[in-house]
Amino acid sequence: MSMDLETRRKVEGIAFLIAFAACIPLANWMVGNVGTVCVPDGPCLIPVAPGIAAPSAVLVVGLALVLRDLVQRRLGKWWALAAILLGAVLSAAVAPRALILASTAAFLLSELADLAVYTPLQRRGLVLAVVASSLVGLAIDSAVFLQLAFGSLDFLVPQIIGKAWMVILSIPVIAWLRRRDERIHMPVRA
Repeated sequence: MSMDLETRRKVEGIAFLIAFAACIPLANWMVGNVGTVCVPDGPCLIPVAPGIAAPSAVLVVGLALVLRDLVQRRLGKWWALAAILLGAVLSAAVAPRALILASTAAFLLSELADLAVYTPLQRRGLVLAVVASSLVGLAIDSAVFLQLAFGSLDFLVPQIIGKAWMVILSIPVIAWLRRRDERIHMPVRA
């Protein structure tokens, strides 16, 4: 028995919401624990391009920016904001308070900017909306997080590169989702 469209939208939305909320504590944990090298009193780093290393959370945060848009598409913008707060609460189990505050502030500000770009563009084209809003969001997230967490923008360009990789890698999935939604007339939330 197949699900009706409203049920499918909600189920997918909840899955996107859970994944998005989980990205926040995962990123907060990774930045201090996973990398090819860990800077004393700084982040753990991973390579994002030849000769360029970024804090390890960049891949997860890049994915989170895309998931935020999918949460809004399926459940609405208020659920995306609620997921950030849930992720911040969950982060308390895996990261120091200062990192959680920097991460939460960065997510909130970048997601509000992302929201401002994504919302008007989503009906004109899902791929365009996700890519444009994610690029705006990743720049703001990177600058705010680095300044608040480490007092330095030394890793700004590497962070942007690492997050952009995840946005680029998501494009085929987003394009497939858009085509499927159009084919089955899946409703879109504002």
